[in-house]
Amino acid sequence: MRKNAALAMGLLLASVGPLRADEPRPVPLTRPEMKQLLEDMKLRHPRFQLPELSAEEKAKLGERESGYESRLRKLYLHPSEGVRFGGGNAQAAPAVDLKGGTAAEPGIRRNTDPNMSLDYPFKTQMFWVVSRTNNCQYCLGHQESKLLGAGLKEEEIAALDGDWLEFNPAQRAAFAFARKLTYEPHRLNDADIDELRKSYKDLQILEMILSIAGNNAINRWKEGAGIPQSKDGGNFRRRTENGATPAPALAPDATAPAQSYLTPTPEKFRTTITKVAPIQVDRISGEPSRQTICERPALESREEVERALELCRNRKPRLPLLDEAKAREVLSENGPSGPLPQWIRLLANFPRDGVSRVISLQSAEEKGDLTPLLKAQVSWIIARQDRAWYAVGHAKKRLEQLGQSQEQIDKLDGPWSEFTMSERALFTVARKLAASPVVLTDEDVANAVKFAGPRDVVQLISYTTNRASFDRITEAAGLQLER
Repeated sequence: MRKNAALAMGLLLASVGPLRADEPRPVPLTRPEMKQLLEDMKLRHPRFQLPELSAEEKAKLGERESGYESRLRKLYLHPSEGVRFGGGNAQAAPAVDLKGGTAAEPGIRRNTDPNMSLDYPFKTQMFWVVSRTNNCQYCLGHQESKLLGAGLKEEEIAALDGDWLEFNPAQRAAFAFARKLTYEPHRLNDADIDELRKSYKDLQILEMILSIAGNNAINRWKEGAGIPQSKDGGNFRRRTENGATPAPALAPDATAPAQSYLTPTPEKFRTTITKVAPIQVDRISGEPSRQTICERPALESREEVERALELCRNRKPRLPLLDEAKAREVLSENGPSGPLPQWIRLLANFPRDGVSRVISLQSAEEKGDLTPLLKAQVSWIIARQDRAWYAVGHAKKRLEQLGQSQEQIDKLDGPWSEFTMSERALFTVARKLAASPVVLTDEDVANAVKFAGPRDVVQLISYTTNRASFDRITEAAGLQLER
């Protein structure tokens, strides 16, 4: 099948090094390479230049508030904007342990939704898989620290990058689903959900989907904004969330600097090639390449899109929805007027985390400086690329309500030659970031800032995280497009 060549990019270096502005980072093939890149990313150059703070301003704000990410949000985002998808964390629910069963003694949990039951370390493992798939070094480093804080040993974390034979069938199914929903959402089908049903209940599957979608949103924010790796990351933080001391991990190398990710790797994992990160084999050498890749099929014709939308209008959702009355009760004053769309009835299964996501997604449409037309155009571009047909249908309806003709909608599929330089630059950022965050380059962002300004670009990155999450939630659940 013909591929979208514009998304196939790469290089062959093993660490950040002297990358050009038009080059994405390479894929570290082994665990030692991955650790080196985590360490290198502490020196990452942020993508947005912020005004210098005086000593007085730094003292007033404090270390956390004067940091790059905090200031970026305050300067350019509306208070209600920004990524807030952590993946669902439910209080007082029975824990699911790392082996896939019910934990005799609940592990670390940060769940606040009473209808969620997956264990925090288990979801953190899935977050690790998502971040490795997306090559998001910021999030990958944080999940490494959290897993060690939860008591996992170096060998157990290293096994996440292998063939998963160390894990049971339930875990393997969850990890495979996390990888597919992250990198190939356009290939998801009924069989993927049926495979999960062998080990998980429907609400656990939905919780898993929300967690993975949220992880993908966070990856895209951190990568899109160019957040450097935390300076105090590494040396694999040993303090757990509840203050307990976990089982000791391997001692750091005596020659490694304090707070370093460069800890020893067990011999069996030192040369093991990742089976999680997308890689391809070099045609000449036959060796796995560090080339950064993201491949999606060529976009369908208008006729094929209309057939897909009609199928979407007649399909049955894969996961349960609350009925209208119950969903209204859960939403309280947070629901829109008129009949509730299926995506809201789906999220209403979780009275805290789900409702929070409804509010966040609605706020993304209503707040900020981006025009409703630009948001609708970006929603179409991203949903088409993801083959998220429910989201495609919603984007089309919004475009039509804004006065766009079918011909104008068709032109959003590219090559965008009739759009302004600003629109083209913003569309490029959204398309690349949504497909696979690491293929978005410094040059792409700088070009968008040149034509649209930093405020619109930062808000676009934030908005794109929401749409990438929405696509994955609605299509994995197989929602039926409203007529």
